[in-house]
Amino acid sequence: MHGTMLGIKPLIEAVNMAKGSNLDLVEISPGANPPVCKVMDFSKFLYEKEKQDRENRKKQKAGVLKEIRLNPRIASHDLQTKVKHIEQFLKEHNKVRVTVVFRGRENQHRNLGEEILNAIRDNLSSVGVVEGRPSMMGNRMSIMLAPATHAAKPAAAPKAPAPKPEQPGA
Repeated sequence: MHGTMLGIKPLIEAVNMAKGSNLDLVEISPGANPPVCKVMDFSKFLYEKEKQDRENRKKQKAGVLKEIRLNPRIASHDLQTKVKHIEQFLKEHNKVRVTVVFRGRENQHRNLGEEILNAIRDNLSSVGVVEGRPSMMGNRMSIMLAPATHAAKPAAAPKAPAPKPEQPGA
């Protein structure tokens, strides 16, 4: 009876078979027609299901958000170092928020922050994709970068309709 199919049985007969072997009748797929059931120990079934759910949760990696902060007066070499860090985060499949923080008079030169964010976007176009435009919140301008694998894949180009064959005598 272990693992063997017993065929289609009436419900009463299936319940009696389960009781006779001190096991439970467990409905595996209720949507099927007829519903699929197994004669097994229900507590063991629950344990196996929970174990499988735990394994599935382990395999799902939570999307980690990393943040890199800069100021508009960053030197070019320092910017390249930050770009390398961002690239590493993206290769590890993490999202990255790049934030330019303005202080004092720097607020009058927000175009410098936009230039820095555009330079970062251009340097990382092969590894990451920008999600949205640069946004300003208070004295901070930021963009979100997602790994290229998480980016929306471009839709396939629509195919041209096939030419209709001409019908003779028309």
